[in-house]
Amino acid sequence: MTDAQVIEILAGAFEVASKIAGPILITALFVGVTVSLLQTITQIQEMTLTFVPKLVAMGIVMLISGQWMIREMVNWVEGLWSLIPSI
Repeated sequence: MTDAQVIEILAGAFEVASKIAGPILITALFVGVTVSLLQTITQIQEMTLTFVPKLVAMGIVMLISGQWMIREMVNWVEGLWSLIPSI
């Protein structure tokens, strides 16, 4: 196994991880900013008010895009397994 192959595998892993984590992190960001804005406007400073909506929104995103995430991960792992004979 050469250095170039290792770097290619790691780059693929980072790409898949970014694709999978992206929708969840973007959802948490938008919900967090929205709730913080509402807290600032209404001057309610409750800590659980930021946590619960983010958790619910991320759960909904996981339900909607979970199948796609699993498919992306399986495709990457199958590609990785197909590289084994050439290593």
